[in-house]
Amino acid sequence: MKLSDADLESLLRGGESHRVERKESLGGNAKDAIAEAICAFANDLSGEGEPGVIFVGVKDGADEASDFVPDDRALQTLLDMKTDGRISPPPSMLVEARTVAGMRLAVVTVLPSTSPPLRFNGRIQVRIGARRGIATAQDERVLNERRRHFDNFYDSHPVRGATLEDLHLRVFEEDYLTSAFTPEVLAENNRTVEQQLASTGMIVSIDDPTPTVTGMLVLGRQPRRYFPDFYVLFLRINGTDLGDPIIDSAEIDGRLADMINKTDDKLRTYITVGVDNTSGSRTILHPSYPFEALQQLVRNAVMHRNYEGASAPVRICWFNDRIEIFSPGAPYGHVTAENIGNPGVVAYRNPKLADAMKGLNFVDRFGAGIGIAKSQLRRGGHPELELAVVGGTVTAAIVRALPK
Repeated sequence: MKLSDADLESLLRGGESHRVERKESLGGNAKDAIAEAICAFANDLSGEGEPGVIFVGVKDGADEASDFVPDDRALQTLLDMKTDGRISPPPSMLVEARTVAGMRLAVVTVLPSTSPPLRFNGRIQVRIGARRGIATAQDERVLNERRRHFDNFYDSHPVRGATLEDLHLRVFEEDYLTSAFTPEVLAENNRTVEQQLASTGMIVSIDDPTPTVTGMLVLGRQPRRYFPDFYVLFLRINGTDLGDPIIDSAEIDGRLADMINKTDDKLRTYITVGVDNTSGSRTILHPSYPFEALQQLVRNAVMHRNYEGASAPVRICWFNDRIEIFSPGAPYGHVTAENIGNPGVVAYRNPKLADAMKGLNFVDRFGAGIGIAKSQLRRGGHPELELAVVGGTVTAAIVRALPK
């Protein structure tokens, strides 16, 4: 992915093109324009399969450096564009400070996505020559077909035997679209329902309207008919061991949104709140566990679990001294048992499902769930979050109760 100095110099001197964007700085509307360019390069409408490059710090129309300084803060601003949720699903990109043709620049290298189309703020951005623009219906069709060609993520695979009748289209139109896209985007969109389903990865394509795995999990009338393990098993155990008495046991299922919302309700049921009246004139509430931390960990477990060939649900075991959350599947991609949970270390086994969860507002930023959980636990005085891989096939998050 990292291009040589010679390759970068050749691209820079060639001016803006279907592979090159140049910006003087990050000021004004440049950040939005750069994010749009990242989205367009990742969509790779031309199909050449070559990375796109954004040079920040070079004057417009001239091979001369501007006053921009590619310091750590500027590089972090660019890197955050990958995970801030405005580009969805998240692109694969590299951000670095490089010396190109004698100029010190920020260089963003964007790989073509294997799961197009990507959107920036709800709009599919494409590049034709040096011009960025909104994808036409035909552009979307090309990108959808390309996703079908790559088809290497299980959540984009067709659910054989399923048809459009198995999807709740009213939920798609009234709940999903209105949550995932702004009223302005919807108002200017004249796509058919089938085109919208294909564009969001809910069906394979317009020509093959078979529901995908993501489509079935998000919109399915009966998701467990096709994915029997698509549920959350909740156990409240009165003790510290699985052999102790079970107070409450529930299989929480339904479409993705229903399952997550019902799980949230179950978590709230067992969070107790203590009251501190000794801190001056204010009453301070101390929850037994920070709800947002548990919420983030459960959503992370649902998003990143293995849906291919797994035969177990996401499992929550609430003991008297801890909560254990189990997600079927070992860490994916460059995430390992050693680096799981580290800042900036994230890989997506299910990018279209992650995109859908972002669209449904279950995720604000990509890759931030564990970090938010850790922060909330520290703020509440809990021991550090424990992450582990069990038996090489299950990822576990363990939340300890407040010290007594």
